[in-house]
Amino acid sequence: QAVFPLNKSAERSRSANSAAGAMAMAMELPTRPNLEVSRPMQAHGAAKPTSSPMVSTSRISAVLAVAGLARCAVQRRATAVKKKGVRVVEGKEIPWNLFSPKAPYQGSCISKETITSKTPLVNWETCHVIMDHGGKVPYIEGQSIGIIAPGPDKKGETPAKIRLYSIASSAPGDDETSKTVSLVVKRVVEVSGKGWCEYSNVPKGKDPEFPDAEKVYRGVCSSHVCDLNAGDDVMITGPTGAEMLLPEDPEANMIFMATGTGIAPFRSHLRYLFHDKATKGKFKGVAWMFLGVPYSESLLYDEEWKEMQAEFPDQFRYDYAISGEEKSEKNKINGEMWVQHKMMQYTDDLWELVKDPKTHVYMCGLKGMESGFAECFQERVEAEGMDYAEFLKKMKKDKRYHVEVY
Repeated sequence: QAVFPLNKSAERSRSANSAAGAMAMAMELPTRPNLEVSRPMQAHGAAKPTSSPMVSTSRISAVLAVAGLARCAVQRRATAVKKKGVRVVEGKEIPWNLFSPKAPYQGSCISKETITSKTPLVNWETCHVIMDHGGKVPYIEGQSIGIIAPGPDKKGETPAKIRLYSIASSAPGDDETSKTVSLVVKRVVEVSGKGWCEYSNVPKGKDPEFPDAEKVYRGVCSSHVCDLNAGDDVMITGPTGAEMLLPEDPEANMIFMATGTGIAPFRSHLRYLFHDKATKGKFKGVAWMFLGVPYSESLLYDEEWKEMQAEFPDQFRYDYAISGEEKSEKNKINGEMWVQHKMMQYTDDLWELVKDPKTHVYMCGLKGMESGFAECFQERVEAEGMDYAEFLKKMKKDKRYHVEVY
């Protein structure tokens, strides 16, 4: 895929324009249509000269040579952007859509583990899945891959429509061989009478877990991933995504805000910063993560965070907002502890970080986190004589504000 896609007609047009411009420069004539080259004056009634316009042969040769160079330059530029499987982001080439939905890579499942315990919620189950891509689907921290389930999906399509998932492993993979990729996937289950349920893809009375429910919907792709066994084939597309990439500066700071499986890109980042043999110890900044979940049984990768904090106590910190078990007076909607309300407990320290031009803020998960960020810091921004909208605009312009929410 080209970095800046050019169709053939656009290339021809650009080449022609460049050539015309080069000829005009050589002949010192403006390039506007219907311009006639001046001819020698002739007496009234005299026979019209049959010679061509007065441009010397050497001049024409020079024009053609310059035009040829211009065409070559355009062709070289067009060739440069037609590098398949990469995209240039901030001057750096990253892997991009090496495999498409029409031509996916056939990987295989190495392992699947349920990493949450049962709660009152019907969609309590979250799985960590490791897949083998044989080194054919390289990616970097913060990107996503697509999974194509066999289907049928809710529209009856087979195979199902591609589903994108943020990658939960660093580039070398959990085993650091650069041949695996990991996902953290919640099994989507909706049951009428137990929360939101608009569609049903299970015949009434046939769901083994909820046989009495009027409607049951089970996510097609999430069920496919969460039902994988070792050795099963997995159809993979991508990688893609540039919004959640880590900054190049090893002294940058990061604030991570996640809900549920929105933790995926941050696990990818944190393993790069504090775990992997090839990169551990190179990071000199501070990383502070906030994770929101409904119950303690829903916490993700808790042991990993404990190990990282024990080894890097001055650089890594994490805090949880457990909405179903903690209360917050700051939440005027239902009194539960959400990510922004947990952050409000540390506003002074966080504000100093947010103001630092080396600090990047990342959000992944529920869309409410964006308004939650404003809840935390709008008053601080305005107290220092700034407009919040302009402050946020500046953060985005400086590429310090990274958001993937739904």
